[in-house]
Amino acid sequence: MPLKSFAKACLFASFGAALLAVSGCGYDGVQLNGKIFEVVGLSGNAAPQGEPKMRVRQPLVMPPETGALPQPGSGSADQPSLAEIQDPDRQKRLSQADLQRQQDEYCKVHYEEPLSRGDASADAASGPLGSCHPSILTGVKKWMTSGKQNGDGDDDSQTE
Repeated sequence: MPLKSFAKACLFASFGAALLAVSGCGYDGVQLNGKIFEVVGLSGNAAPQGEPKMRVRQPLVMPPETGALPQPGSGSADQPSLAEIQDPDRQKRLSQADLQRQQDEYCKVHYEEPLSRGDASADAASGPLGSCHPSILTGVKKWMTSGKQNGDGDDDSQTE
């Protein structure tokens, strides 16, 4: 066996013996004092406190008697028909479309016509949805909202 590998073997053997000797030292001689260690349960002097304090439970609620319930299928259902149901998402899209129509009408009268006459104050025109002056931000906003109106919004999946 070469000298280097013998030296390595002796080094590892002495390292292993040192680990075994150090591992003989126990945790018993170390005490952690303080409220934090007592709460966590690391303090050695904390004795079990017996039964934990629990609130009195509410009694079980018994179901009503089944004799008071009507027979299934008897009587009329008080549920609205599908035509009566108000869809808040649909109403929001309709109100958004109505606001966009109002914005277009306002901008045509108060922005495009004065701008074609050469009126410099037309840039200050602001309709129900904001400024009539086109910018990159309004273009991006229209592009983003058009995707949501087509059913593409809030969908992170990619189509192939």
